[in-house]
Amino acid sequence: MAPWNSTKAKVQLRLSVQRLRTLQEKKGAQAKAARRDIATLLERGKVETARIKVESIINEDIHLELLELLELYCELLIARFGLVEQNTREPDPAVGEGICSIIYAAPRTELKELHVLRDLLMHKYGREFSVAVMENRDGCVSERVMKKIATNMPSAELVEGYLAEIARGYGVQWNTGPVGDGQHGDAQGLVEGTPEAARDTVTPLKAGKLAAEEGTPKLPDIPPTEDDGGKEGKEGTVPKPSPEDDFAVLAKRFEALKKR
Repeated sequence: MAPWNSTKAKVQLRLSVQRLRTLQEKKGAQAKAARRDIATLLERGKVETARIKVESIINEDIHLELLELLELYCELLIARFGLVEQNTREPDPAVGEGICSIIYAAPRTELKELHVLRDLLMHKYGREFSVAVMENRDGCVSERVMKKIATNMPSAELVEGYLAEIARGYGVQWNTGPVGDGQHGDAQGLVEGTPEAARDTVTPLKAGKLAAEEGTPKLPDIPPTEDDGGKEGKEGTVPKPSPEDDFAVLAKRFEALKKR
């Protein structure tokens, strides 16, 4: 476990933010390519294969949401680094959720920078605190992070919803199969049956969208044509704010995530 070093910790926070953004862009591009492949499968009538692939996309969308949360927590710790530097046995409440979430969730990512940051934080606050975080005692880890880490099979309705949205986005005509106890009509009918909050009131998140209920990704945002301009936007990213605006910007982004 790396000994605490204030300067190194701040460097690792900045490196982690950069690597998290890069990884999100990479995974977003991969998800976009995968959706094109699924549209091709639907066009060829290979619906069962498409369903299996969609389950993987849904899990990737949830993981992308976890990465964005970790990016926001790193930015929060940078903005409030003076509180992180304090010589205390437990973190200040203003940064406690971010520190606990990073310690708990970092092993679920492939980012070495985040792993090093985790080791530094664990060394600073000690073994007892670190064990408590890994056991999530008193719910110290963000509930949103816990839901993104939980591995659950996507529901049949969500899988069909993704397929329907992909089919509609790429202009593929197909009829959905049985979902649950009933039958849905065509893809358009299934999309119209999606709760309004999930379709209209939630902001898209990088490679996919979040659902109205926390922890479930919303139907993917599908480009209508192949010449859609290449690189997907990153809506969660904002221009570098001035120091006095750091807290306001971070607060707005966390509020946006709470509504998803």
